[in-house]
Amino acid sequence: MLKKFMRPVSLLLVVSFCLLNFNVPNAQAKMVGTDTIIAEQQALDQQTQVADFMAREDVKQIMTQYGVDPVEAQQRVDSLSDKELASLASSIDQLPAGAGGVGAVVGAVVLIFLVLLITDLVGLTHVFPFVNHSR
Repeated sequence: MLKKFMRPVSLLLVVSFCLLNFNVPNAQAKMVGTDTIIAEQQALDQQTQVADFMAREDVKQIMTQYGVDPVEAQQRVDSLSDKELASLASSIDQLPAGAGGVGAVVGAVVLIFLVLLITDLVGLTHVFPFVNHSR
């Protein structure tokens, strides 16, 4: 009984073996330029920088205040081209540091106070009542 099935099975195996595609594509080895590696690394750094910026809680809070869904904004950032991503990353670098202008206002007020205090101590002005004038 085994001989009865042996012939059709072997014929089927020979035909299926002949129909297999043994076309193996050629592998190509090329030199990769330094500029290509640097460009890829810069793109990766820019993606990381923008992702870190988008992950900050204060940025998410401001986006929510303006009615922008942070998840949708992240999806849009992920779909940017390399050129658009580079532009966005460079604009993040150029933005002023700090959360707002409060530090500048406080610094200006302290500077004005010190100038008035020094001029009051020298005797040029009489702004502060707690300064003893020696006239």
